[in-house]
Amino acid sequence: MASDTIDPSRFACPLTFMGVQYSHDLSRSRAAVVGLPFDVGTDALRVGARHGPRAIRIQSGRVGHYPDRAPDIDPLVHLGVVDCGDVRLVPSELEAAREAIERAVDAVAGAGAVPYTMGGDGTVTLPQLRALAPRNPGMVVLHVDAHTDAVDGTTRAAATGTTFRIAAEEGLVDTAASMHVGVRGPFKGPGVPARSAALGYHTVTMSEFRRRGLDDVLAEIHDRMRGRPVYLCWDMDFFDPSVAPGVCAPTPGGASAHEGLALVDGLAGLDIVAVDVNTVSPPHDPAGTTALLAARVMHGAMTIAAV
Repeated sequence: MASDTIDPSRFACPLTFMGVQYSHDLSRSRAAVVGLPFDVGTDALRVGARHGPRAIRIQSGRVGHYPDRAPDIDPLVHLGVVDCGDVRLVPSELEAAREAIERAVDAVAGAGAVPYTMGGDGTVTLPQLRALAPRNPGMVVLHVDAHTDAVDGTTRAAATGTTFRIAAEEGLVDTAASMHVGVRGPFKGPGVPARSAALGYHTVTMSEFRRRGLDDVLAEIHDRMRGRPVYLCWDMDFFDPSVAPGVCAPTPGGASAHEGLALVDGLAGLDIVAVDVNTVSPPHDPAGTTALLAARVMHGAMTIAAV
């Protein structure tokens, strides 16, 4: 007769980020991974980012746990990282998805853990800012992206490009100390950098990034953001399409993998209260290189929090 008891050793655990425990008990966790499978707000020609969280989890199994800067420390263990799974939402329902994301991220932050979220297109950022701003007075944003996402527009199709304009209008971040890094054209309309500047954001274009060099840009980031709660928003199209082709809005002329990962490492010492890695679109990258690089960005952000 078959036993009613199942031997758990015979079963693999559900797919999680880098194999961490799937859990909603954050009592011993300083960091929690959350998937945000949403992409209706993006360009209709590049639908697919709703599958980004799963793709990142799959590729994260290829990332080593021990960083070269601290080869004897596993940051996932040090931070007690757990994977909470994906927020339950319907990709076609924008406002309902925003509400669900806001509630989920607020719950993670309320439990004392830093949310490390995986998108999803750029629409996933606004509800996270809304959740975290009341908990982090004076919060600033470091927005690493090829685009400012601070343009005018009210339509559903414009949702990804208006995030940081709305954030400024709602007072969610201190724009005077916030930055866009990696912005580059050509732009779809006139006055894009000027509109962002009018909201108070400081922009470091990709050409300026290369002219000044990484160390100088990092020095400015630290000068502006030291001692402030920092929301790190990392759009994967910051990277050049040659290394990250599977994104919502690929823009040639971006960062190399080395430049991007060095930027993550250089953020050590900042008070990062959220890490938002978004716009991975697996259908546009069958080899999975974009998802792998996104997993590496997340691991890098965990590393600087742990060592």
